[in-house]
This record gives sequence, C-alpha cells and structure tokens, in this order.
Amino acid sequence: MGSPGLMRAREKMADEGVDPVAIDVFSHYYRLLEHGETGMIPESTIEPHDMESLADVDIDEQTARTALDGTAVIKLNGGLGTSMGMDRAKSLLCVRRGLSFLDIIARQVLHLRKTTGARLPLIFMNSFRTSADTVAALDRYDELGVEGLPLEFHQNKEPKLLVRDLLPASLPRNPDLEWCPPGHGDLYTAMLGTGLLDALLDAGYERVFVSNSDNLGATPDPRVAGWFAESGAPFAIEAVRRTASDRKGGHFARRKSDGRIILRETAQTLDSDKEALADLERHRFTSTNNLWFDLRAMKDEMQRRDGILGLPLIRNVKHLDPTDPSTPEVVQIETAMGAAIEVFEGATTIEVGRDRFVPVKTTNDLLVLRSDVYTIGEDFVLDQTAAQIPYVDLDGPYKTVDAFAQRFPDGAPSLAEATSLRVRGDVTFGKGVKVVGDVEVEAEKQPERIAADTVLR
Repeated sequence: MGSPGLMRAREKMADEGVDPVAIDVFSHYYRLLEHGETGMIPESTIEPHDMESLADVDIDEQTARTALDGTAVIKLNGGLGTSMGMDRAKSLLCVRRGLSFLDIIARQVLHLRKTTGARLPLIFMNSFRTSADTVAALDRYDELGVEGLPLEFHQNKEPKLLVRDLLPASLPRNPDLEWCPPGHGDLYTAMLGTGLLDALLDAGYERVFVSNSDNLGATPDPRVAGWFAESGAPFAIEAVRRTASDRKGGHFARRKSDGRIILRETAQTLDSDKEALADLERHRFTSTNNLWFDLRAMKDEMQRRDGILGLPLIRNVKHLDPTDPSTPEVVQIETAMGAAIEVFEGATTIEVGRDRFVPVKTTNDLLVLRSDVYTIGEDFVLDQTAAQIPYVDLDGPYKTVDAFAQRFPDGAPSLAEATSLRVRGDVTFGKGVKVVGDVEVEAEKQPERIAADTVLR
C-alpha cells in the first residue's frame, strides 16, 4: 500500500486517463521524494569528463547518408514560453522573414529529404497545452507526414504536489494549473506508452535524433548521424564548450563510483558546490540537449526495467499558480532526458560547434537570433555571419515578447559588429540602428528613443 498522498495522486492520474506506465514512473519518483531524495550530486562524487570533437572525425558521405536514412527526428515542443509572457507553444514565435520556429524546422527537414533521399520522419512531442496550436500550424505542410507514423505524440502529465504534505494540489478556479509535465525525461515513457517506440522499430528505423524546438541549430546532420552509427554506442549527447553564459548551467562529469558519464543540472548542485559548477576549466562541457539513441537498445533497456529507466530525480519547487505568489508552494517531480546517458553501458558524448546550439530561452536570445548575426540559407539552416555571438542583456521592460516587440518596432538593430549590448531602463530602438563593440544604453528617468540609423559605439 502506498501513502495517502501517492494513492490520491495515482487515482487522479487514472481518472485523467494517464498511461499506466507513466503512473508507475510517477510513483517511483514520489516514493523517492517521500523518503527525502533530493537528486543532488555532490562535487566529491564526480570528476571532470573530456571527449572527442566532431571536427576530428572522418565520416564518408555514403555512411552519413545511410545513417540518416535510418534516423527519425523528434522535436520537444511542450514549452509555452511562459518566461517570455507567452501562453501558447513557444515554437509559434516568429523568428525572422515571417517564419516561426515550426516553419523553419519543417523546411529544414523537407530540404534534407530532397537533397539526401532520406525518409527522415519528423515527429513532435507536444504537451496537453501545445498540441492543438502546433498541429494547426503544421497543416500547411501537406508533405511533412510519413505514412504509418504520427506527426505528434503527447508527453504525459502529473499532479503538482503540495510541499507541506505531498498531497495533490487543488485549484478549482483553474484546474489546468493542478497539472504539470514531468520534465523532458518523460520522452522515453511517452514513446513507450503511445506505441511510438514500437512503430519506429516496425518501420525499420534504427535510431532517433532528439532536440528542443527552440534550438534551430539542431538539424539532423548526416555527419553526426554517421558518427553515431559508426560509434556503436547505444546513446550519445552532443556537447559544446562552456562559456561565461553557461556558468550557471549543467555540465557533464564522470561518476567516481562506476565511471559512468553523468549530466549534472544546476538544480542537482549543492550550494556549497556552486563555485565548482561555475569553474569552466574544471567542467568544460555542457549539453546541447541534442540526443541520439539506438531504438533497439532503448526498447531492451525499458523492458528490462519494466518501463522505469530510473533517471535522477529533479525536485522543482514553484507556486501552484506561477503568476500568483500567494498560492501554496508545490513540488513538480521532473527528470531530464539527457540523464539517460548514465543508464546505458557504452554511452558517449561528442563535442560539436556552437552552431548546433542556438537555444532561445529569453528575449536576449531572441534579439540575437533576429539580428544580422545570423542568416538563413536555402537549406533553412542558421549561418553565423558575425565573427562572434554578442552578449545581450535587456532590462525588465523587454522580458515579455509583447513588450520586446514594442521597443523594437522596426526589427532588431545590427549586432554583427557588436561584442555586447546592455540596455537599462525603457529604450525604444529606431530603424537601422547599429551596435559596434561594447555598448550600454540607459534611460535613467523616463523612456527614451534611439533615432533611426544611429551608430552606437
């Protein structure tokens, strides 16, 4: 028998029609939480991890093409972009030339199919909040679907738990807020529960490439597919060198007890280890969240573990209504899909260029992506045309997409020659503004406007 909180949570999930395997996975983590598990990974238990670089790997063209033909593409598309003031799928946000993330992703895949001959199915993992908008936006691409495979599948959902007693939270005025996604580590449970894992194997696919829909650098590259196929590894993650902007982010390491590669997230780092987390010389690589895994190896491992991979727990504490701090604190049980690297014997990593890691998490990132730092070619792949990616730090008035748009009514300024841009206060940018070098703009007491064609140095 489980605790009252777990029993009520299981009943709530069953009443909602959640897949039984997902309920069992949730129960596994609930018990860990109940027994005080925090998911923390102390610095004393790990050591730095190094890896080979894709730039040093030779992959012949035929190997790359064959590997790509046996690859399916999954895009994680469950995020609403709430941190930028959005209430729908973040991938619907316009990037440039009137194209959204979804438009560019679809066109990248269609172009690769045309030029390589690969089947390359594209499948979106949506949440219960992003599905309808996403499917509607993809209706314009009649040729995108692959016979016998779905265009989307749904990640699971689970109840938020009150911090004080771990009972399922209740919010009658907005019942949707009683639920949360289980983190992107739910990918494997959802693939198994929806039948997608078996459908891909039955259709003859050997491997899957997974990435976030807000990372337009994450294309299903034939060279990386060829490298993964040649490696014989069951699981792999693309990594990049950490920079100053990654100091607070997760990193790869090796566990001292068994030598396995692990991925330590910020939420799994003790306060006393935050200095080591920020040490870019000690922990040199961070995850792009671009994953490759062998479908048969995944199926076998999930069968062996009765559908529960046992990824490390991430205990995420928030308010029941994220916009209302007066609502009670809740625990969201989460896992990270990259943490599966420690599950598989022989799993590996490879260093790739920063061009494969262009995530948009804030309006700072969005400004860079919309600027002349990048161009998009006929293959719809981002090309970095500037010598470096400038550091951008926009103040509070720019944090939501609507407020951001009001202050850049004529588009992004030129950042191709910028090293950094910091904006303090309420500043509106006119058309054709150019930023050169390190620039800080400040509106001290009242809103200001930068005139069209101004060069800021």
